[in-house]
Amino acid sequence: DAVSKPEHYNKGDIEAIDAIKASMSPDEFKGYLKGNSLKYLWRYHYKNKPVEDLRKCRWYLERLIQEFI
Repeated sequence: DAVSKPEHYNKGDIEAIDAIKASMSPDEFKGYLKGNSLKYLWRYHYKNKPVEDLRKCRWYLERLIQEFI
């Protein structure tokens, strides 16, 4: 799945998102998730895969929401 489990982010024993989270404070990680959500929302209409970018935006936003639960 190019949105929730991109192959290039799942090499080795740990997913890139988990390594990134481990390297940051909770607030930094929330900022990272927010930034990625905004990035995909900002550029979806400039690329040839708008639905995929909007789904990526949603994925990061849902992950951000989970950080507050």
